[in-house]
Amino acid sequence: MKPAFEPLPDGIRLHLRVTPNAGLDRVEGYETRDDGASVLRVRVKAVPDKGKANAAVIGLLSKMLGLPKSAVTLIAGDTARLKTLHVVGDPEILAAALAKLG
Repeated sequence: MKPAFEPLPDGIRLHLRVTPNAGLDRVEGYETRDDGASVLRVRVKAVPDKGKANAAVIGLLSKMLGLPKSAVTLIAGDTARLKTLHVVGDPEILAAALAKLG
């Protein structure tokens, strides 16, 4: 099983499944996909138009992790529901914070 986040020397790589046009901005927890990969499920109210949903995801996660928005970068999945983010910070502290989100 592939974990939803992987430690890196300067932070973590986080895999998400994003649902735009939701009623609320929220993190729903971890989900294991059919291929065995784990993802963090996130819902945002923003529409998937011109990066609005991506910006909402970055804003929501940075707020929940207590980080500035500049510490969270989208590295894959710009127009897809499955996204990969790079979060800059201490990998151990970030892993502990992400474990609480699940």
